Amino acid sequence: MSIIRHIPNSLTSGNLLLGAIGTYLAINGRPDLTAWCILLASVFDFFDGFAARALKAYSDIGKDLDSLADLISFGLAPAAVFSSLMHFLLTGSWQSNFMALGTTEKILVLLPFMLTVFAALRLAKFNNDTRQTENFIGLTTTATGMFTVSLVYMLYTGGQSLLQNVAPWMILAVVAVFAGLLVSEIPMFSLKFKSFGFKENIHRYVLLLAAIISLALLGVGGLSVIILLYILYSIVLMVTK
Repeated sequence: MSIIRHIPNSLTSGNLLLGAIGTYLAINGRPDLTAWCILLASVFDFFDGFAARALKAYSDIGKDLDSLADLISFGLAPAAVFSSLMHFLLTGSWQSNFMALGTTEKILVLLPFMLTVFAALRLAKFNNDTRQTENFIGLTTTATGMFTVSLVYMLYTGGQSLLQNVAPWMILAVVAVFAGLLVSEIPMFSLKFKSFGFKENIHRYVLLLAAIISLALLGVGGLSVIILLYILYSIVLMVTK
């Protein structure tokens, strides 16, 4: 029985490991592989909570480990992906050669890691905010991470035709917007189904339909579109409530 109770923390550790590997891959010029690591990490992140509830294996260590894993997988790895993209836009190479960069280029390549700082603030806020038991206030780190890696995956696999339309200032703008969303007071509805009734899950079903269409048309890159729709949908609900 004691071994079974370690299953949730083992899944969380798998999430953290995938985030660490994804960070390494991004720095070494393979953000496409990072995307797959982070998508798999999100699966681990979902099932560790599911396993904890099913096995009633809650613990303070598990809670802290979950936040640390999320910071690496959905805070650090996505920032590394944006840094890799910034490096490509400045030098034409995905693989980092940091010491060969000029001072301004070094600063630009490091600035995306501010996303990690705000992800940490978001997680600390969530762990101490009693208002976020059913829904979320501010964008989750998981959604931020999935948006980042899927967007860069789409740019990486799309070739020069897509990349030629991207400028360094756009990356910094996206980092600033998502950093703000992480610590914002915008209510975001939870994507977890507690039942399958249509009325109480109408927003989730609408987003699920949009997700199916986006993934069918754009593949992995469609996740970035889904996250944007989720943000916009949440803002519309907030304004019209």
